[in-house]
Amino acid sequence: MNHGTRVQAECRWANLKRRFRADAAILRLLSFCVAAALLIPGISGAQTATDEQRSARKAANADPTLAPDLLLSGRDMAWWRDAKFGIFVHWGLYAIPAKGEWHMFNDKVPADEYAKLAAQFNPRHYDPDAWARLARDAGARYMVMTARHHDGFSLFDSPSSYGHYDSVHSAARRDLIAPFVTAVRRNGLRVGLYYSPLDWRFPGYFHPRELPENARLLKQQTYGQVEELMRHYGKIDILWWDGGWLAHRGTDADAAWFWEPDKLNRMVRRYQPKIVINPRSGWQGDFDTEEGDRPITGPIRMRPWEKTFSLNRSAWGYTRDDNTMRVDDVIVLLVNAAVRNGNVLANMSPDPDGVVPAKQVETLRGIGAWLRRYGKAIYGTRPGPLQPVDGVYGTTQSRGRVFVHVLSWPGAELRIPWNGAVADVRNLSGARLAWRRGDGMLSLAVPRESRGYPVTILEIRRASR
Repeated sequence: MNHGTRVQAECRWANLKRRFRADAAILRLLSFCVAAALLIPGISGAQTATDEQRSARKAANADPTLAPDLLLSGRDMAWWRDAKFGIFVHWGLYAIPAKGEWHMFNDKVPADEYAKLAAQFNPRHYDPDAWARLARDAGARYMVMTARHHDGFSLFDSPSSYGHYDSVHSAARRDLIAPFVTAVRRNGLRVGLYYSPLDWRFPGYFHPRELPENARLLKQQTYGQVEELMRHYGKIDILWWDGGWLAHRGTDADAAWFWEPDKLNRMVRRYQPKIVINPRSGWQGDFDTEEGDRPITGPIRMRPWEKTFSLNRSAWGYTRDDNTMRVDDVIVLLVNAAVRNGNVLANMSPDPDGVVPAKQVETLRGIGAWLRRYGKAIYGTRPGPLQPVDGVYGTTQSRGRVFVHVLSWPGAELRIPWNGAVADVRNLSGARLAWRRGDGMLSLAVPRESRGYPVTILEIRRASR
């Protein structure tokens, strides 16, 4: 944006603020109306759900036919599918009140009042190298950082941010994304950036047709900031969209008329031709997403997909209670994703000073210890050849080997359909195993003392023909 255009935009923004001096009140009223609508029978199928909960339930809601020419090839997606495990980082002003990343909206904090947190945001112990080392030790192959969440505050130097609402103009007085990108690359991980197009500071987000000029300025900010992220930080491997839907209603595809996600993602591709993009802008994306720590069930999914959840069950952002997931719970989700063609993106929640809570560190290191032992059954694999049986087993395969991930034993042995020749079966979880073939089945028996927890992993080597 040139200087003249910038001045004109800021003048329009100032006029809008004078016109809507009660922006905070409007936002609170709109928030109330949205919440009330969810409680009125017939308005929504989930009448009692909060906007935050409805956001979490979003799945494959983008237009599956939009701009197929923007999709990456299977070859360009291979590294992401091989990686299997990534670390998400939710961090911003919301870490200070420690009430989660939806604090501003859920607690109806006026935008001007919430913005005062920027004067306190000066993370004394921010060490992105330590974060990247922790992710690497956890067995992650990529990291995704919240460059900007729904509250509108950016963790990077952003001339396109209205009101200079970014880390450079906070107490931190520096760009916090640049050192993150450098640290992640330095530690051998792929780099991902999260960006939310919406901004709760703009009443036009909730009423784009009624407040078109305000909505236009919001959209202009989105395009400008995304261009900044794609241009100024070198090669970026993942763009993780979130919150494209309007007024927290409907789906990302429903909001496509406003955001024009094909146009937006074409701009992204101009700067980052091979970047892997998720579908939450309204465009179909290179992979599907599923949010939350609910159990993963069902057959192998045709499209690559990613299960994302927060290690802190209380929120994605930092909270003081930090109800942290156990190592075993994360491992089960990782296994159930891998056997169904999916990845896992597990979120950590640094505190206002940039320190990852000790319980989350403990869980991540536990996952890393498990992956160091069983990584060959996860990394670089593809699902199959057998369809998973919910709560019992699933399979991954790589280079002539099939890995059976046994979640529970239905009896003394597990019988799986198998018609091919078998050279050998190994128990990667213990010393003892008995197996036999017959009647199109492969019978596998492992005594309790040789089973793994929470998963027993068996390696089948196919016989060469």
